[in-house]
Amino acid sequence: MAKGYLVARIQVHDTEMFEKFKKMSDPIIAKYGGKIIVRNPNPDIREGSDSSLVIIVEFKSLKNARKFYESDSYKQARAVRKLSASTDLILVEGK
Repeated sequence: MAKGYLVARIQVHDTEMFEKFKKMSDPIIAKYGGKIIVRNPNPDIREGSDSSLVIIVEFKSLKNARKFYESDSYKQARAVRKLSASTDLILVEGK
């Protein structure tokens, strides 16, 4: 079965609030079988100009990634993230 990935670029505006989001979201990621494989605030940008935090979370399947993203507990964490940052986020299937 192909794995599912959450890929996000996050431009943090409020560091303190974003730390609250991380504390809320990390246990939820684990609950849905996710594993953070990249969390890098200083990506090596080769094209484009946006220097933002990059995060990649691996799930057992795209279905699990969707369940995580659509869960009530992550909706609460997501509301906190929206107060602290601008985000581009995709879910994608891969190897």
